[in-house]
Amino acid sequence: MMVEEVIRYQYSNRRVPGRIHVSGFASVSVLAMIVRMATLSKVMRSAQRKLGMFCAKVFAGLFVFLVLLTGCVGCFSSQKEDSDKVVINYWEKWSGFEGRAMREVVDDFNDSQDRIFVNFLKVSKIDRKLMLATAGGNPPDVAGLFSWILPVYVENGALLPLDKYAREAGIRSDDYIDIFWQMCRHRGHLWALPTTPASNALHWNKKLFREAGLDPERPPRTIAELERFNEQLLRRSPVGKIEIMGHLPQEPGWWVHQWGRWFGGSLWDGEETVTAYSPENLAAFQWIASYPRRFGVEDLLAFRDGFGNFASPQNAFFQGRVAMVLQGPWMYNFIQNYAPEDFEWGVAPFPGSGMESGASVTIAESDVLVIPKGAAHPREAFEFIRYVNRREVMEKLCLAHRKFSPFKEVTPGFVKKHPNPYIEVFIELAKSPGAKSPPNMATWAEYRDDLIAAANRVSLLEGTAEEVLREVQERQQKALDRKSKRWKRVEKQRMKEWDEL
Repeated sequence: MMVEEVIRYQYSNRRVPGRIHVSGFASVSVLAMIVRMATLSKVMRSAQRKLGMFCAKVFAGLFVFLVLLTGCVGCFSSQKEDSDKVVINYWEKWSGFEGRAMREVVDDFNDSQDRIFVNFLKVSKIDRKLMLATAGGNPPDVAGLFSWILPVYVENGALLPLDKYAREAGIRSDDYIDIFWQMCRHRGHLWALPTTPASNALHWNKKLFREAGLDPERPPRTIAELERFNEQLLRRSPVGKIEIMGHLPQEPGWWVHQWGRWFGGSLWDGEETVTAYSPENLAAFQWIASYPRRFGVEDLLAFRDGFGNFASPQNAFFQGRVAMVLQGPWMYNFIQNYAPEDFEWGVAPFPGSGMESGASVTIAESDVLVIPKGAAHPREAFEFIRYVNRREVMEKLCLAHRKFSPFKEVTPGFVKKHPNPYIEVFIELAKSPGAKSPPNMATWAEYRDDLIAAANRVSLLEGTAEEVLREVQERQQKALDRKSKRWKRVEKQRMKEWDEL
């Protein structure tokens, strides 16, 4: 799987690429959209250099208008707008059943009161378009982002802090699962509220376990045990080709850059030091390198070449070619849609390194709602965000998304109504001390890509764990140092501005 595909799947909740549906305008292809965006971006950069910030903002405003005109923004809300109401525009990245679920919430909110009308628009590549719209002074009032990108927006002054609004609304940190509340904070302020969170866990094929002589109800509990299971599950053809494997670190590879978490590692110290080159991360990359050494680079490449698309019946896990994968609660949707009817599966914490007990590790992330700086109606925007964060509304949305609520407590019927029979595993993992989130740093996207490339090199034996991680450490420490210097130049101004809001 290409790096871009890994990132897209990991952070878009597995949405399938395709054409953009546009209501009222002509449909445009994704490729044409990207070409227009690239061309106009060049014009913007040129304007900023030659004509100054004012003209750049004019071009940014023009860009947003053209995005709307050419159909890069999706469907408008199906409800008819009431001219007597305050209209707030809400940009969201979701499409398909996820978008329909949020549209229902929006419609419920619009019907629940007579002062505010939420105009719901689906926007692809929202992380880029929202920054551009905000820079141009034409942002929506509310936007749905991924939690990992918040530091970038915060340090660029592109969001409004929500501390005051949250206090006035009686929204308390104690009501939320801690990791999801913390990922909404940066530089001492609250910038977002969570919507549909997730954690990840081991999924295993019980039929393959049974056929290999393993207990189908007993998953591995340590990395060492996982590898023993792996050897027992391995099947080769008469000519030596790999037909079945127990586990493969790069299938599907969405968290390959964070395997160090299961070895006790971290990726930064929470302040100004990158920790890629640590004993724990080295152990994780050495574990990745053990696969091509044991099974052969060419054999593994040939094995993976036979995998079909993730969202298809040819998925390696559904086909019974890989017995164990790391996945989130959304996997239930794909099992229902693409796995054989007799598919037997289980979910448990992914095993850690050398620990039979203790805190189980999971990577937790969340979709979030923010108010961009320059929003025309921030108070009304927060009223909508507050509505979404009502317990019963949040549960309706999370049930529809097949995820779980970010609240510590849920109504008695939530788990019973949830279609995923293992949803409690994901909830408990998110609440556990071993729950980890992507580093809350403005350079994370670059750091993540660097780690993915490093893991790919190791998997091809094109570099040792020591070599690739030392290089990542040097590059990413320099990147973080540069970002820190820029931040320190504007820190006092930003903090003063935020404290006064």
